[in-house]
This record gives sequence, structure tokens and C-alpha cells, in this order.
Amino acid sequence: MPLHRRLPKRGFRNPLRILYQEVNVGRLQQFVERGRLQPGSVVTPELLYRLGLIRSRSQPVKILGHGELTTPLEVHAHRFSASAQQKIMSAGGKVVIDGTIH
Repeated sequence: MPLHRRLPKRGFRNPLRILYQEVNVGRLQQFVERGRLQPGSVVTPELLYRLGLIRSRSQPVKILGHGELTTPLEVHAHRFSASAQQKIMSAGGKVVIDGTIH
């Protein structure tokens, strides 16, 4: 039987794909302005879950650079976009990726 008839026809789901939960730095600044985050506080995935910014504790978190951040925060996440790293560090904060400080 030809290969094109042996392959499944309903698409392909990559079992190795990693789905990240995305949080923008602008959302972090909104929570600082509302008083739910203090300047200089440590932002972890657990804290993001309690604040309602992510839906699951088991999926990794990626911080994206949309928006502005003017408050220094120490942000812990699994991945960061380059613009998010630059905005967090220029505001005086720290970026922690899987236990390594950048």
C-alpha cells in the first residue's frame, strides 16, 4: 500500500511540543499600579497562578515584552523574550531563568 494511504489523515500532534503560558510585562506593571505587587518583590510562577495571570501550575511560563515596566521586580520564569529581559533589567529588576540569574 502506498505511503500516502498509510499515513493518518486527521493531522499530526507533536508529543514533544512545549506549550508555554505567556505573561506580558505590561500586565505585571498593571498589578504593581493596583497595589497587588510591591516594587522589588519576587514574581514566581506560583505567585502568577495566585494572581490569576496563568491557569496551570504544571505548564512552563514565558514572559513577553509587550507593554512597559517601570518598577524593579525579580521575575522567575522558564523563558523570557529578549525585549522582556531588556525591559525588566532596565527597570532595575532581575531575570531568573531556571535558577540562573541574568
